[in-house]
Amino acid sequence: MKKKIGLYFGTFNPIHVGHLAIANHMVEFSDLDEVWLVVTPHNPLKKKSTLLDNHHRLELVYRATEGYDKLKPSDIEFGLPQPNYTVNTLVYLKEKYPDNYFALIMGEDNLLNFHKWKNHDIILAENDIYVYPRVKKNENTQNSFEAHPNVKKVEAPIMEISSTFIRKAIAAQKNIKPLLNNKVWEYIDLMNFYK
Repeated sequence: MKKKIGLYFGTFNPIHVGHLAIANHMVEFSDLDEVWLVVTPHNPLKKKSTLLDNHHRLELVYRATEGYDKLKPSDIEFGLPQPNYTVNTLVYLKEKYPDNYFALIMGEDNLLNFHKWKNHDIILAENDIYVYPRVKKNENTQNSFEAHPNVKKVEAPIMEISSTFIRKAIAAQKNIKPLLNNKVWEYIDLMNFYK
């Protein structure tokens, strides 16, 4: 039987307890067998100057997921042509791991913009999408994708922690250790990141 892998894409700049809580909730409270935290080298929608180098962000994800058997760090996109799109990553993964079934994990906010993704119709036709809730800024927003049979809503904790907030707090010399895994905090502190 094929293993069902949830792909949780992110720049993880840095990975924080919110990311871990969502990834762990998805694997424990859905039919996913594993969640791969896919470190994206460069999101075409984000300024590159704010990103730590790929290998540092991957190291943070390795440290954060130690002790979680069902959570796996992934650098699968590092070797793909940039800028990369999710549809290309899925094609590559299906060829490389034919014994696995891949699904996407995304927040409700990303589902609202899903129609802007390259080949979103192909992604939706061929993959399940597991959606976790976000605080709704506009209650009246209707999402045409929510009714699709491949979209599965998972009642997960709503995490209002952002990597941007953490970077700014570190730069302002605030103690944000509770928002990060200990090993992640130690590495950030050791390397003087975000200061």
